[in-house]
Amino acid sequence: MNLYFPYLFVLFWSSAFISGQFIVQSASPFAALSFRFLIVSIFFLLFSYFFREKILVNYKLILQASVTGVLFHGFYLGGVFFSYSIGLSATLSALIVGLQPILTNIFSGPILKERVTLVQWIGIALGFIGTVLVIGYDIGKTIPVLGVIASIVALLGATIATIWQKKFTSEITLSVNNFYQAIAATLLLIIVSFVFEVPFINFDKRFILSMGWQIIMVSFGAYAILMYLIKTGTASKTSNLFFLIPPTTAVMAYFVLGEDIYLIDFIGLTICTFGVYIATRK
Repeated sequence: MNLYFPYLFVLFWSSAFISGQFIVQSASPFAALSFRFLIVSIFFLLFSYFFREKILVNYKLILQASVTGVLFHGFYLGGVFFSYSIGLSATLSALIVGLQPILTNIFSGPILKERVTLVQWIGIALGFIGTVLVIGYDIGKTIPVLGVIASIVALLGATIATIWQKKFTSEITLSVNNFYQAIAATLLLIIVSFVFEVPFINFDKRFILSMGWQIIMVSFGAYAILMYLIKTGTASKTSNLFFLIPPTTAVMAYFVLGEDIYLIDFIGLTICTFGVYIATRK
């Protein structure tokens, strides 16, 4: 089953960019994320209690997990959702945050003492080239600058969170770790929502279905898989999977959101896939 985890992660994580576009049509971005992670934290707490895992761990571990949650759920998803709300496309947003493997590989060496080989760097380069080819046609369109800035903030949040998670939070079970991450993110996002937006949520069919998908398939599925992959592998190799997110998102956006896709997109997807393969293979 572990063999299929990376593929499931890419599929579920990419779908979050699509369902997120529907969510911000029915709710303000930070209010929607606050609601999402409140529900997620409750379920992870119940899961930990049911399996009798130690929930009350020491303050240091709680703080470490909370920082990961603030970075991943607050800065990363907050930046992505905000960029949606002001008109940035799913594919372009995915491209910007999809550059995360480059930053992670650059910093994982000096911080985590992970060795990034020449072959891995070649794979990283191919992944980046494939990603740019897939999304290149969007660059000439009207792009909200603030949306790009928000996506860059999301990119930095995801990069720092990946390195932080690998370096500090391996001494706590995944479910308890995810509980503290979710509750910390909830508190942050509630504050941000009341300060920077007029919070609202319309519980219409579109919101319920999209939010249900994000809670079940992304928060409980993709994110749990990501934490497992980071814990059992290297940060640099795990982050390389993010190169597959933009091409996969582009294909999904074509079928679901009607965003344009071209022959060069398929060429880019092939190059990107090959790059990820040689960068992550044993």
